Amino acid sequence: MAKNPRPAFDAFVVDGDGEDAFWTKIGAAWPHEDGKGYNVQLTALPVNGRIALRVPKEREPAEGKTPQSKK
Repeated sequence: MAKNPRPAFDAFVVDGDGEDAFWTKIGAAWPHEDGKGYNVQLTALPVNGRIALRVPKEREPAEGKTPQSKK
């Protein structure tokens, strides 16, 4: 996989449509070093065959913890 440990995309199975859809994270995708593809790792396969790839959201720090400053 690429040198960056953070995935470029999170993979979800989507059940339903629109605002009533239920999204379940099932994996992630990392770009190839040459930029011409992705490695996808899934923990499950959807029965309906529908997988949505989305850019990961920034994680919020846990309550009571502060982010580490970069030096």
